[in-house]
Amino acid sequence: MHAAYLSWSKTPEKSPGAVHMGRIMDWIEANTADDAIFTNGAGNYATWLHRFHRFRRFDTQAAPTSGSMGYGLPAAVAAKQLFPEREVICFAGDGCFMMHGQEFATAVQYGLPLIALVINNGMYGTIRMHQEREYPGRVSATALDNPDFAALARAYGGHGETVKATAEFGPAFERARASGKPAIIEIALDPEAITPSRTLTEIAQTKGR
Repeated sequence: MHAAYLSWSKTPEKSPGAVHMGRIMDWIEANTADDAIFTNGAGNYATWLHRFHRFRRFDTQAAPTSGSMGYGLPAAVAAKQLFPEREVICFAGDGCFMMHGQEFATAVQYGLPLIALVINNGMYGTIRMHQEREYPGRVSATALDNPDFAALARAYGGHGETVKATAEFGPAFERARASGKPAIIEIALDPEAITPSRTLTEIAQTKGR
């Protein structure tokens, strides 16, 4: 059973697009302290955190139990206020972040240098996945036209970065960390990379099987 768990929690070797979330998770695991606090809302993007991060201490996660979108950023604001000496990293999808993204202004106002990773695939990914699985090709109201999230961070007075290739993530994170400001790192994820193990197209092709 332990061997099966280790195999399941190993990041995948391949992923569609120029950004590989598996490699990003490997970098995070190697470059964050055991007491770092991770927060998230609801969406397929959270699978990367929950499956591939090892929570080794108590009080290192703030996340919803009822699938509440938008929870991650306000939770990160609160966590950084309560534990200013610890690193706080928020995972958010693009749709999830837009639910309560204005709370980034609160982080700037109170000088709370959290780091928000906005995993942007241009859609409500979980809902789109279900649409493709149950009604392939019949997409309804899940595509999103998003702002430039890095520019949004700077407009609020924070630090902003955009990652369009896997190798860009580490340097972007280090710059965000060194800025001493609340930061947003926008990660441009290929829409096909909907889960660690299956693409959106593969899910759409399973209907009726």
